[in-house]
Amino acid sequence: MSGRERLADQQAQLLRALLADGPPPPGFTKDVLRVEADALRAKRIRVIAMLRPDIADALGERFTPLAREYAGAHPRTVDTRARHDADAFGSWLIARGELAKPRRRWWRRSDQA
Repeated sequence: MSGRERLADQQAQLLRALLADGPPPPGFTKDVLRVEADALRAKRIRVIAMLRPDIADALGERFTPLAREYAGAHPRTVDTRARHDADAFGSWLIARGELAKPRRRWWRRSDQA
């Protein structure tokens, strides 16, 4: 294994430990990883609230606990954009019955054909 491949493997182990509750890689303790994972999860929740304030407003005090539950069950992947993650959270809430399905607009703007 080349140095670059070894580094990529170590980075993957660290990401699994931080984002998907994987085992701690050599040189890291569970306590240190938990603190970092909590900080990353909190940042993710803030980003979701910023991108989808409608969801945060609709849920009120339930937003943070539900967002934590979602984040724990749905770790972000490398190819997932923040907006897609926020929208997926909304879909997850609707599927669970936490939010009502949005109503469709009955009008059409004149520039849409």
